[in-house]
Amino acid sequence: MMSVSVIVSAQTFETRYERSVNDLMKDVSRRFGVKFKFDSNVDTVGKRLPYADFRVRPYSLEMTLDNICKYYDWNWWKQNDNLYKIKLYEYPRRHEQEGKMMLDWLSTLYNNKEQWEARRDSLRREVRQRLELDAFLDSCVAMRPTLLSKIRKHDGYTTQNICIELTPGQHLFGTIYAPSGQKNKEKIKNKKHALIVCPDGHWPYRYRKDEQQRLGTLARMGAVCVDFDLYGWGESEKEVGAEAHHTSRAHVYQAACGYILLDWMLTQRKDIDPERVGVMGGSGGGTHTVLLSLLDERVKACAPVVHIASHFDGGCPCESGKPVQLSAGGTCEAELAAVMAPKPMLIVSDGGDWTSTTPEMEFPFIQRIYGFYDAKDKVRNVHLPNERHDFKENKRQAVYDFFIDVFGLDRSMLDESKVTIEPDEALKSLFK
Repeated sequence: MMSVSVIVSAQTFETRYERSVNDLMKDVSRRFGVKFKFDSNVDTVGKRLPYADFRVRPYSLEMTLDNICKYYDWNWWKQNDNLYKIKLYEYPRRHEQEGKMMLDWLSTLYNNKEQWEARRDSLRREVRQRLELDAFLDSCVAMRPTLLSKIRKHDGYTTQNICIELTPGQHLFGTIYAPSGQKNKEKIKNKKHALIVCPDGHWPYRYRKDEQQRLGTLARMGAVCVDFDLYGWGESEKEVGAEAHHTSRAHVYQAACGYILLDWMLTQRKDIDPERVGVMGGSGGGTHTVLLSLLDERVKACAPVVHIASHFDGGCPCESGKPVQLSAGGTCEAELAAVMAPKPMLIVSDGGDWTSTTPEMEFPFIQRIYGFYDAKDKVRNVHLPNERHDFKENKRQAVYDFFIDVFGLDRSMLDESKVTIEPDEALKSLFK
């Protein structure tokens, strides 16, 4: 730490020891040997901070930043050992230490299966209420008119677009990937297939190559998969506009899409095994994987990818627009995911995003709850410390291995090179 000697005039009780924020931050930067980067929406021009130097803690940079930032509703985020970013306060995002404190507090609330199940039931009930899911479902179109495209045949699987009218003039847009052909041994052996609902994340639309590879490969191995557009993305953007995605309505709409698709697939298709129903998605799709698993007990296995953290709820209103994290006195994504216990769950994490803490913090917390059922082996964590926030090959392989194990899919059909990458327009239902 550098020694700093500062002489400031007119610093008295009568002036509230005010200082320019810019000058103060320069002094803090020199004192602690770090740099600050201010987000574009953080305005320091003309700001003067009362009791400025008294907010500095010479023994703690982070306490100093807390004392300065909270006055303006800012927050700080450590980028590396020498760089800190100053941003506006974000309610879904907290520091890792806060996540640990949340997990420690939650762990005091239950010490056995009975106490946990009381907590679990409260979470299910209150999350549903805070999401306002039932009011949304009541507003949906009666009978939910559905359009299905022609089936397109590929090597060992088919694709078919689905469009369901939810509310008047607004639709769910998705694509069904299903096993086909004599090559699929699982289909010959058992006419009923596993179902995997696949909420999408904030990568460039569901039409992208890696999503087609993932769903096509799972279909070749024997699972019926279905994905859907985010609200205000893809075809949905044509109906409601891109700005609609950044609203609380997007949160409940996307949750309802997963819920309604699951219901439609189980009631309208005859080739689905209701004992092998899964949910799988990455990033924001991981948020809705956890949410659908919590809301619908028909889900038998789930795989949230690059999502689970105790200190981040998802930065988009489509993940945190409704205050579900306030349920039952306060919760977090790790506890909401644990509602799946003791059913099989795969958690995929990496070293390049908020899931970097998963192996040391969130996974042991969830394992403890699975332990109430003597089922610690039912939850697994694949951590990729050298990877970043994406759904690339190693993450897809982890998902394949998981569903092969829990749903008995056919590993001999695992070959991404056999998947046909269709053009975007082929996967759209209405807007050609």
